[in-house]
Amino acid sequence: MASATKSKDSSGKRDDADETGSAAPAPAKQGRSPLLLVGASALIAAAATSSATWFLTARNAPAKHAALAHEAGAEAPAGADGEAPPASAEAPAQYLELSPAFVVNMADEESMRFLQVEVQLMARDPKVIDAAKNNMPRIRNALMLLFSQQHAHDIAARTAKEALQKQALEEVRQALQAENAPSEVVAVYFTSFVMQ
Repeated sequence: MASATKSKDSSGKRDDADETGSAAPAPAKQGRSPLLLVGASALIAAAATSSATWFLTARNAPAKHAALAHEAGAEAPAGADGEAPPASAEAPAQYLELSPAFVVNMADEESMRFLQVEVQLMARDPKVIDAAKNNMPRIRNALMLLFSQQHAHDIAARTAKEALQKQALEEVRQALQAENAPSEVVAVYFTSFVMQ
């Protein structure tokens, strides 16, 4: 007969034969090996690029800082490992909120006016912040007296508020100096300023 026959070999596997008697080709196995190979190659290339960039940047940092300092006409001080510190080696700013907000009667004679000011001190040395905390009553008293001397028409403009900030900074520094405490407060900021 000219029909397809299925026979079993000695291992028990079936062998499909078509009507001509030749065996059909087995379908090719499609694995993930090419996809995995491409993904692994991309991952290795990314890691090598990142490592090389980090390595070269870390090695050239001292030379860059020295070159920048040389161009600026100053010698860059070397750190413990010979590396020059960055140009902005200033300590980070630290803030101290003088809470609660100041609420004072203003010195206006024609009407009863109030001033409410929220104040924050800024310093770069933690010792100055600690000194301000330890001398808070004296600082608050000095600022309260300063704020209560103000007239509404005198501090309405921005320039007048900035001048008041400078006066407040001087009051804070003088209060700390009177106690022989570190007084290097850098700035006084008004975070809220309301007149009524």
